Amino acid sequence: MEMVAQILAPSHLQAAEGLSHLQRAAMFLKAGDYRHAVEACQAEVREIPSVRSYIFLTYVYHALDGYLAHLANTDQWVRVEHLYINLATGRAEDLVDPPDVLARIAKELIQQAVQRQADVTGAMASRLDEGSAKQMWQEQSVWRKARPTDWWSGVPPEWQW
Repeated sequence: MEMVAQILAPSHLQAAEGLSHLQRAAMFLKAGDYRHAVEACQAEVREIPSVRSYIFLTYVYHALDGYLAHLANTDQWVRVEHLYINLATGRAEDLVDPPDVLARIAKELIQQAVQRQADVTGAMASRLDEGSAKQMWQEQSVWRKARPTDWWSGVPPEWQW
């Protein structure tokens, strides 16, 4: 009970409120909450548009795609459905009327949409500063190679989210 009181203490709530959009996005990625990770990066793009903010948003789309591919390749279709629910819902009425979807169809729909969005935001980042975008993609490539089984649950340390 004491632990619950500590978690709900105002100091913990204030600490969470002080996080930047990108810090929240990194936390959401770690938790596997891709909907909130995308929303946090979109908020960063709206408030501070830059090559970095577009690259971060594009990276989250790639991370979502990578996680989805991992789930499909390891035959974890229930988790694909959970991912679909995470992306498609978030309202109280979803608790009494959850969406029913075939996981394999959800995988295809999500992957196609994520890949399109990643192409768009990646191109925007390159238009802002092609050199910086290229450097950041090289850093994320090294990150992916170093962590082939879970790269999608975090970000390259050089990016300092």
